Amino acid sequence: MKVRAAREADLEALARIVAETPLWQRYGVTPDSARAALSGGLSRGEAVLTIDVDGGLGGLAWVQAQAGFGRSPYLKWLGVAPGGNRRGVGRELLRGAEDAARSTRSELILLCSDFNHDGQRFYEREGYARVGALPDYVLSGVAELVYFKKL
Repeated sequence: MKVRAAREADLEALARIVAETPLWQRYGVTPDSARAALSGGLSRGEAVLTIDVDGGLGGLAWVQAQAGFGRSPYLKWLGVAPGGNRRGVGRELLRGAEDAARSTRSELILLCSDFNHDGQRFYEREGYARVGALPDYVLSGVAELVYFKKL
């Protein structure tokens, strides 16, 4: 497995990974909206990363340099392709995201939905501290949990 910068040619497959993920479906993400968002991130020079696994793309990580309170790198998206869970793919992508974040600051901020218990456990195992919650921030009835890590 090797984390690398995503290319324009990867966007279709990455958008499909995002749009096929039940978590992002709940937020109304479609293949078209995911592709447009990722394309925008690439065009702005943001760290859109992917990982090659078994001859295909195993997931993505997207870090925006100063989107966390206008100061800190923010992990916008982290996702693993179907079948890639519990194989270390997410951990490798997160490490790549942390490396990208280090190019601007020594911290990383992210949001995790309150119903995403697997995600919460994952980030906490990786050393992230839950530092707050934003109720009804994106979806009514859902709190976005704020996680922070000094790198």
